[in-house]
Amino acid sequence: MKSQGAGAAAPRTGNQRKSAGRAAGYWSEVWRRYRKSRLGVLALLMVVFLGLVAAGAPFIAGTRPIACRYQGNWYFPCLYYYNQRWENPVLIREGFRRSPYPQRLREKDPRSIAIWPLFYADPYRRVEEGEWPGRPRDTGPSPPRLRNPFGTDDLGRDVLARMVHGTSIALLVGFVAMGIAALIGLVVGGLAGYFGGWVDVVLSRLIELVMAVPPIILILALIAILERPTIWHTMAVIGCTRWESIARYARGEFLRLKETEFITAARALGASAPRIMFRHMLPNALAPVVVALTFGIAGAILIESGLSFLGLGGDPSAPSWGRILNEGFPSLGGDSPQWWLILFPGLGIFTAVLVYNLVGDTFQEASDPRLRGSSR
Repeated sequence: MKSQGAGAAAPRTGNQRKSAGRAAGYWSEVWRRYRKSRLGVLALLMVVFLGLVAAGAPFIAGTRPIACRYQGNWYFPCLYYYNQRWENPVLIREGFRRSPYPQRLREKDPRSIAIWPLFYADPYRRVEEGEWPGRPRDTGPSPPRLRNPFGTDDLGRDVLARMVHGTSIALLVGFVAMGIAALIGLVVGGLAGYFGGWVDVVLSRLIELVMAVPPIILILALIAILERPTIWHTMAVIGCTRWESIARYARGEFLRLKETEFITAARALGASAPRIMFRHMLPNALAPVVVALTFGIAGAILIESGLSFLGLGGDPSAPSWGRILNEGFPSLGGDSPQWWLILFPGLGIFTAVLVYNLVGDTFQEASDPRLRGSSR
């Protein structure tokens, strides 16, 4: 029977062999480093919270049932807040648009069942007398109170409901606008970095041209041309004018990656240019682009809020944070300033911009080896 030497290595278990044979990927390493920053994790959780509020706004505040059983069938009236065209035609024919849902359901079908949002208040109108059992008519402007925690505006509309639904507008503008910007920036920057030469010269001059034109100028020009501009026009203009930083990052990464060994090997194996760019180079060039996207979302939220504050943000009835600020600003010089119309939307804009910038800073430190440890 042979004895095991003192220097002999002990046999490894299956899990040890599995972990030893699989090294941590780049994104796993970035996430591991990101989690070390408590402030970055807190900001990321806040981003998730804002996303949940934006996605579930009709479930949090509204005067339309989340779901209701009416005359034996189930309907979902809250979809109206996502898109007015999604309201069921049966409910329109029954006159639910002309009369509040609680009253109409009791009159038309006493046996109806309804599941209501957490907070009964509408972002587009005030609650009338007797509309909800035991609740008086909302008047305005009024400061925060029990039934209106954030107060009401001049038309009696609840500010909390408008803030909740305004989150959807703010985040939608940020994500849609920067989604358009990412698509344009990656294509332009990738082509410039991969092909170089005259292609790089032409596209670089295009990037510099876009950088020289402020987005607000193009948005104001668009508003002057269009008869009825909407928030979607604003998103398109922001996306078409905020892609230059993404293109510059993508160009630099493609210039660096095309000289690496694995790209040389892909060329030697006969891979086409689109396959090399989008299959091999693009996944390795996304880290700085993600950083630019997070900063861009914060910038898009600021632009939309600024336009709404100036009264240029599309639909005047839309519950935008900037529009709520616009409603309260004229009262600051009077005897009874409506401070709640300044405080709460201001905190919303500040929080959203801050957390996205913190996420971008933390991700940049986690993904860039030169910045690792700089926050310690």
